[in-house]
Amino acid sequence: MKAIVVYESHWGNTAAIARAIAAGLGPGAAAVSTQEASDAVVTGADLLVAGAPVLGFRLPSDEFLASLATNPGNSPTPADFSGPTLRSWLARLPAGSGRAAAFETRLWWSPGGATRAIADGLERAGYRSVDTPHRFVVKGKYGPLRDGELERARLWGAALAQALG
Repeated sequence: MKAIVVYESHWGNTAAIARAIAAGLGPGAAAVSTQEASDAVVTGADLLVAGAPVLGFRLPSDEFLASLATNPGNSPTPADFSGPTLRSWLARLPAGSGRAAAFETRLWWSPGGATRAIADGLERAGYRSVDTPHRFVVKGKYGPLRDGELERARLWGAALAQALG
């Protein structure tokens, strides 16, 4: 089974969740950033899992990240804005026929989310959902992840692998 976990991450939280999901999926699964997720990498994927942080109560846009880059707030570490947003990556995702799953990292109380937009983008490219979207919680605006979230992500990856048989 070719399984790829594609992520957008700025402070490392979503990247850590993506790596845990890939570990749960098993040998051969890869976690790659949107910058690394070329057409060649994702073409032929049996399972494509995609995730991003919730910023501004939704899936981040290029415009939103540009505003964050010019006004970083009180981030304890510099954010990485070098790769494309998952939103723009999904817009150019080549057609596929595999299965898909969506996830997000978020504050527990966030009134908005990113998973609906992610799942819709995967579906538009021809990927069929294998499970309900998952949400992983960060303790603060910039992280860290809530205790137990990495293990939850690994277990979800294992459940996805089992669902695909």
